Amino acid sequence: MPEFKEHAERLGLSFKNLDLLVEALTHRSYLNEHRTGGAHNERLEFLGDAVLELAVTDFLFHRFPNKPEGDLTAYRAALVNTFSLAEEAERLGVNDMLLLSKGEKKDTGRARQIILANAFEAILGAIYLDQGFEAAAAFIAANLHPKIEKVLSERTWQDAKSHFQETAQDKKGITPTYKTIAEEGPDHDKRFTVGVFLASDEIARGDGPSKQEAEQAAAQAALAKTGW
Repeated sequence: MPEFKEHAERLGLSFKNLDLLVEALTHRSYLNEHRTGGAHNERLEFLGDAVLELAVTDFLFHRFPNKPEGDLTAYRAALVNTFSLAEEAERLGVNDMLLLSKGEKKDTGRARQIILANAFEAILGAIYLDQGFEAAAAFIAANLHPKIEKVLSERTWQDAKSHFQETAQDKKGITPTYKTIAEEGPDHDKRFTVGVFLASDEIARGDGPSKQEAEQAAAQAALAKTGW
């Protein structure tokens, strides 16, 4: 498994049992096409998720000794959500290491983000089993802790609607309103387009499979457009 040894080195890791890394990088779909007798990464993902939550909670608890539980929970969610983990996995090159079926290799967007985020957690599970909690926590510290400054400066700990409303009220003295512009598709596959307004001025639009998600997308677009 020379390529997996190279993968470990690229991740800044050294495994006693390299089979654990192989398992962490094996998606269920790969085994459906290749009867290797190996295991897919879902059990390691389950373990890694728990390791991640404890390690990040411990970091935030000590990093912000005066913050209330609600803020710490929001910070943690911003650090360990699917987008954040997928972003780190992609930066580390995990996308090129994954064992996927031919069909899954073609997936992009949200589907690939989920696969990458799950793989990141599976890698944590593999590190934990191979070297213990401290090694897994060190990997998390190197790859996730630095993101907290961006989380704070860009307020990604706060959902887009709350952020836009708070800033609009502060800067304009206006509370944003949302209006459904379009609703398309059958009941099982709806698509909503929502506009966000300040008074009568439409600021931006967003799409989503539900009104709530479309509103969040509209608020995110409004933040980008206004530079808030």
